[in-house]
Amino acid sequence: MTSKAPFYISVALLIIAGIALSLFRHQTYGVPWTPGETRQIWDIEARVEFNAQSKPVKASLAIPHTQDGFTLINESSSSSGYGVSYVKSELGRRAEWSIRNADGAQTIYYKAQFLVDPQAKVKPQVPAKKITVPTFDGPTEAAAISIIERANKSSADDITFARELIKILNDSDSQNAGLLLNKMSKVSAVDKILAYAKIPSKIVGVIELEDGRRRQTIDLMNQVWDGSKWVLFNPKNATQNIDKNILVWDESNVSLLDIVGGQNSQVHFSMIAQDVSPKQATLDKVEADGLLNFSIHSLPLEEQAMFKTIMLIPIGALIVVFLRVIVGLKTSGTFMPVLIAVAFVQTQLLTGIVGFLLIVGTGLIIRSYLSRLNLLLVARISAVIITVIMIISLFTVVAFKIGLTEGLSITFFPMIILSWTIERMSILWEEEGAKEVVLQGGGSLATAVLVYLAMTNTYIQHLTFNFIGLQLIVLAGILLLGTYTGYRLTELKRFKPLAED
Repeated sequence: MTSKAPFYISVALLIIAGIALSLFRHQTYGVPWTPGETRQIWDIEARVEFNAQSKPVKASLAIPHTQDGFTLINESSSSSGYGVSYVKSELGRRAEWSIRNADGAQTIYYKAQFLVDPQAKVKPQVPAKKITVPTFDGPTEAAAISIIERANKSSADDITFARELIKILNDSDSQNAGLLLNKMSKVSAVDKILAYAKIPSKIVGVIELEDGRRRQTIDLMNQVWDGSKWVLFNPKNATQNIDKNILVWDESNVSLLDIVGGQNSQVHFSMIAQDVSPKQATLDKVEADGLLNFSIHSLPLEEQAMFKTIMLIPIGALIVVFLRVIVGLKTSGTFMPVLIAVAFVQTQLLTGIVGFLLIVGTGLIIRSYLSRLNLLLVARISAVIITVIMIISLFTVVAFKIGLTEGLSITFFPMIILSWTIERMSILWEEEGAKEVVLQGGGSLATAVLVYLAMTNTYIQHLTFNFIGLQLIVLAGILLLGTYTGYRLTELKRFKPLAED
């Protein structure tokens, strides 16, 4: 008989390594075991893409600095072959990259780390005393004057004037506002009318901080000088409820990105939040250790956001193994419930369950007809895949037409997995009967719901992403469950009569 000692030693080493890595992460970087009661750091990455034209290239990107509520604790750049420098001027800070010769598609990364700091206060730059008054054509100028007079009557200072101005521009019944907005955007209209009224203002580029967000573009808002500081206004929102997670990225009031020697440029932003201790945040130790450089935190933020979901999958696998090996719950497919649970995360639970039942139920009806045609397996499963795609498309369109916008997320379901599920359930129906289909289908759905609840748990999300050593502990647990050869809990009912005797 083969000794299991090496196996148990390996499992023990996995557990020890997982605990050691987690403790190292906690003690060295101060990452807490539970979310909350910590300082928050935002990793924000600007991804600049353009096509070089086989000549010297100079790229200039507006970059942020410490501002009220946010402290810049670190910044870095990744640009192969480019020289980089950070330039500060009256218009704000800019990162400039240069290279003697470049050709083809180019990608440059700029990464900044901001500490959410309510105590952060920055001395604002006082606006120029002379304001350039814009010019309008006749009808537009008359509309602008009328709006200014109306806003003046219901305001007391520059800030309340700006607030009333935005309310007027968002009033769909205002003909003057409609005339202006036919020729310019709301942000430009606010800026020009404020300048016409000789109120200091400027247009700034902002980004909304949302954990795991990828490929976000910059939004334009207005800032108005109140005599001591700049006040931010959203021209598209009449109520002026500015989210606390709004970060001013570009305050140059000129341009976000300038490219010389290239074309077709674009900038996308990715961001992710980390829960860290105040000590670790202020000392800027997030990337100071070599171990961290080999972790997922060293990847571009777009990939980090993707891994935040991927790192939850082992938790789902552990739940499936436990339910199948220990409990004895039957499922259709081994890890199909995990993939369905991932879809539930995107669709929300109730919408996901309804969508799953509609797709599988309709698919089984159509599959029962296909079985009468005596098709070969490859042709039959291909037909089922196409049918599933058509079902999802039909349900999505119907949901949109009747106003159920939640139904649009049904496209997140894994179509190939659903097709095989329908195929297996149909065969099972023919061989074992409807009862077995209900047992396996219900078991799959129940397992998917449990996995979904685990994946959406705040504590589990925090631990799996911030402590990669936890994955080794999960692996060790799955290996231990794999050695279980005893009775499953659902099988104990067969022996109940023996226990009564």
